[in-house]
Amino acid sequence: MLRELSIRNFAVIESVNVRFYNGFHVLTGETGAGKSILIDALSLIAGGRGSSDMVRYGCDKAEIEALFELSANHPVWEKLASFGIEASCEEALVIRRELSAQGKSVSRINGHIVNMSMLREAGEFLVNIHGQHEHQSLFKTEKHLEWLDLYAGERVAKLLAQYKFTFKHYEQIRQQLKEVEQSSRQNIQMLDLYRFQIDEIRSAKLVPGEDESLLEERQKLMYAVKRRHSTSEAYELLNGDRGLDAISRAISRMEDIKEFDTATLEPLLEQLQSAFYQLEDAAFQLRDYRDDIESDPEQLAFIEDRIDMINGLKRKYGESIPEILAYLQQIEQEVDKIENRDDHILRLQHEQEHLYAEALQSAQNLSELRQAAAGRISSAIEAELRQLQMERTTFRVELQPTLNEDGSYRLTASGIDEAAFMIAPNPGEPLKPLSRIASGGEMSRVMLALKTIFASIDQVPTLVFDEVDTGVSGRAAQAIAEKMSRLSAQCQVFSITHLPQVACMADHHYEICKSIIAERTSTNVAELEPGRRIEELARMLGGVEVTEKTRHHAQEMLDLAFRQKGA
Repeated sequence: MLRELSIRNFAVIESVNVRFYNGFHVLTGETGAGKSILIDALSLIAGGRGSSDMVRYGCDKAEIEALFELSANHPVWEKLASFGIEASCEEALVIRRELSAQGKSVSRINGHIVNMSMLREAGEFLVNIHGQHEHQSLFKTEKHLEWLDLYAGERVAKLLAQYKFTFKHYEQIRQQLKEVEQSSRQNIQMLDLYRFQIDEIRSAKLVPGEDESLLEERQKLMYAVKRRHSTSEAYELLNGDRGLDAISRAISRMEDIKEFDTATLEPLLEQLQSAFYQLEDAAFQLRDYRDDIESDPEQLAFIEDRIDMINGLKRKYGESIPEILAYLQQIEQEVDKIENRDDHILRLQHEQEHLYAEALQSAQNLSELRQAAAGRISSAIEAELRQLQMERTTFRVELQPTLNEDGSYRLTASGIDEAAFMIAPNPGEPLKPLSRIASGGEMSRVMLALKTIFASIDQVPTLVFDEVDTGVSGRAAQAIAEKMSRLSAQCQVFSITHLPQVACMADHHYEICKSIIAERTSTNVAELEPGRRIEELARMLGGVEVTEKTRHHAQEMLDLAFRQKGA
């Protein structure tokens, strides 16, 4: 869970360092004090999008750092290992994000630089932020099937992965068949061109690496005369009076005096003799090399023509001989498809039918598991809603098959099912989609019920609710507070709220306030001790003027909340 959050030069925050604990945390303050800025900072830690506008005016960069303590079996460790990041579950996980005034972003996990995609993938395992805008996701029926599959568990996940593998292959074959059927006229027009290209490439009889060998051979033939002249001169110099003959005379002179200073002269004599033999051998090789040099204008012309022909093919079909041969193989396959179009269509049709049947069977098995899960999650959500002052609400997950016009099943990337969350808040009313029946307060409670159910499934250790209680009051607000308090037994919970009913149920209360120093506005965060917490609750209850009655009421609310949590 989140243990510490450090923010510097972010929006109107100059420097804030906050420590967090287990349980239920609330953040309160006047409207415009900057409560949501902390949520924005945490969103950046989880891989959210940032911009230069978030950097405090006059500063070079904004810095955000979060420290998490996680269990050894938390899935984020496996995710980090897949990124190649070495991290020990015995130590804290530190994520750092920097935003420059020029709009550039740098992210680090335990000191390792990561890109935004990697940060986002890791952040999904660490923080789940829910704001009022997230109500809109409840209206998107495509999300409903995702949530149902997540609730259904590992068995559905494995079967869905198997189905998606088959469906992907089915779609590829279906697309190939569509292309073959629709492009027959164009392919016939291309057939002559393909045949010409095949003949041109085949007649060249290309060999990989041939162009490099030809260039080397051309080099030798172009400079045959120069090579023969230079090697002849070198050979003559070695065989002349100042070459081998001179070294031979020097050896003879050294042999005449060797006996007078054997220790010194004998090693020198051996060096001279060795040099003589090496030079003699080099002279013989130069002579042989010179004798083998041939000037062959016809062979040079042939090589020049061959190189020109290969370069011409490169300009048309590929930058190298292997690329040209690969293109040849590709157009040979295209010609085969065109010339054997009917057989090719028949083969693709049979393969499509086989894959459709295989995918449909998996999709039907998947649908059966979803039907069972739909009943379980509907009952679970109704149970949660009863605790949120929606005792008589009926909730159902309706599954409908996806069908073609002829009544056959239409396969989609998720199977053959479409899911829709249906609700009837009042007895006697028919079930209707959430978007058509639920009020803002009801939507908040439905979302909170879903979060409660999924908290133990997705293993995200930190849940953040940004004014999720907007649109509710009275008993409903108290029910939401109690629900978030109970939820904090499973994971760490944060809530930004304006409701004293919610604030009094928290285990830890933080006040967000603004101050102006030297004509600069700055937002500060402070954990409230008991006395200051009573003042803040009294402000939330009474507004501008805090009286002894509102203080007494605040204390009474805290006492009742303490007894409620104890119960």
